[in-house]
Amino acid sequence: MIKTKDNTQIIRLWLLTALLVICGTGSFASCSSNDETSPTPTIERIKQRGTILIGTTGDYRPLSFREADGTYWGFCLEVAQAIADSLGVSIEYVGTSWPTLTDDVMAEPQTFDLAIGGITITHQRRETMLMSDGYLGNGKTILCRASDANRFQSLADIDKPEVKVMVNPGGLNEKFANENLTHSTIIVHQKNEEIPSLVARGDADIMITEITEAPYYVQTDSRLAAPLLDKPFNHGEIGVLMRKGQDDLLQLVNDVIRRMKSDGTLRQLHKKYGLIYNG
Repeated sequence: MIKTKDNTQIIRLWLLTALLVICGTGSFASCSSNDETSPTPTIERIKQRGTILIGTTGDYRPLSFREADGTYWGFCLEVAQAIADSLGVSIEYVGTSWPTLTDDVMAEPQTFDLAIGGITITHQRRETMLMSDGYLGNGKTILCRASDANRFQSLADIDKPEVKVMVNPGGLNEKFANENLTHSTIIVHQKNEEIPSLVARGDADIMITEITEAPYYVQTDSRLAAPLLDKPFNHGEIGVLMRKGQDDLLQLVNDVIRRMKSDGTLRQLHKKYGLIYNG
């Protein structure tokens, strides 16, 4: 006859064996306190919050600009609004800068869900982060004083020691200047939005900028010209930037971009902001 104590041990052994079998088949939801739960998909997390956090520099008219009263406006921010509308949430803008953009995207804890506003799609960015499809064609060009428009007709005209070239720090404009203008006097100015007026008053001769930015300043300041607007030094596309692991959000963003292209919304925004449509 088996004693009660032995019966208890046998039952415990049987239960342990059964538990191990269940865990091995993956049928038990949490067989160990050390198991990591899968992260909440990005879209679900945003919808639970009710707000999408969007990083933007706010210094890049007419794509992304923050007024003194905190109001944001711009071509890219209308794309951001379409993304938020697709999710059924509101937007909270989070300030970032060109020198800190990558660090802010990769920060722990996460600073924002995505970044938008004149961000060029590059191989380097795609190696470490996610980038959407392009929604705006781009390319490097210059701003100069209108009186100097005939003087600057090529990179060779600019790449001279007496020519003062002004760029904002940390972005592709500074990189382009350093790689292509080895003889010019390069001046780094912290606030991108101030550079056009500094060129206009003579603090610098040239601003390295984009074909998306230059027309705005030519239209709003008669002292400025963009003589190479139709002959950009390179070609690229602007997209939405986010950290890896957010593939569900990337797919939604790409769906929004495709819809805005197909229904004519992007074409209308190009016209609204005086941009060249190449979609």
